[in-house]
Amino acid sequence: MKFVSWNVNGLRACVTKGFEDTFRRLDADFFCLQETKMQPGQLDLSFEGYESYWCSAEKKGYSGTAVFTRHRPLSVRYGLGLEEHDHEGRVITLEMPAFYLVTVYTPNSQDGLRRLDYRMEWDAAFRDYLARLDAAKPVVVCGDLNVAHREIDLKNPKSNRRNAGFTDEERESFGRLLRAGFTDSFRFFYPNLEGAYSWWSYRFKAREKNAGWRIDYFLVSDRLRPALTDAAIHGDVFGSDHCPVSVEIDFSQKTAPEA
Repeated sequence: MKFVSWNVNGLRACVTKGFEDTFRRLDADFFCLQETKMQPGQLDLSFEGYESYWCSAEKKGYSGTAVFTRHRPLSVRYGLGLEEHDHEGRVITLEMPAFYLVTVYTPNSQDGLRRLDYRMEWDAAFRDYLARLDAAKPVVVCGDLNVAHREIDLKNPKSNRRNAGFTDEERESFGRLLRAGFTDSFRFFYPNLEGAYSWWSYRFKAREKNAGWRIDYFLVSDRLRPALTDAAIHGDVFGSDHCPVSVEIDFSQKTAPEA
């Protein structure tokens, strides 16, 4: 199965920049979106053979997630089930027979780190949520996690040390998620590859210079490692300040036993 994730930074705008052609070309079983910035009914978008599920923020023009799937889920959940975290349309969970698929748009700590404390609360709640899912069946997690984990995950680590997305707190929190039983699929295949980014500022010709950050991920339960067949960052795709990322998983392969 092929999974694609893309922070479209406003789906209505992205549709005018070739989104539908990209969707068809990437030809995914599951195509997950973040930062749709939409309310229900604001865009009529469908693809033959796909069902879609949407989670909008209460605040108009903000956040939002969606999933297009060729495979009908057993159930669908929106949010984390926590009042303090479920007003911004950040999480959709599809339960499939062999796994859970979770798409997430993690809160940004923002300028001056004014939302860092909330971000840490969110990370802990999200980690606990994934652990509960993982106890039942393997999990595939994708989306804009708003953190560059290692120094090779952004162009200028020294000058960004205390900026949102590269604080010690956020990086350590991401590390705790991995240690809780999850694998960064891109680093599984390319552990030391530099210059592989998924987001670039619109300023200073950052994308042209490839001065970017890798903040969009596919994480999988550790026991799915034997089933991973490919992971990619589609830096040739435009239409947003992010590019799509993807992973391919062969669920016919025997997975590793649980620890």
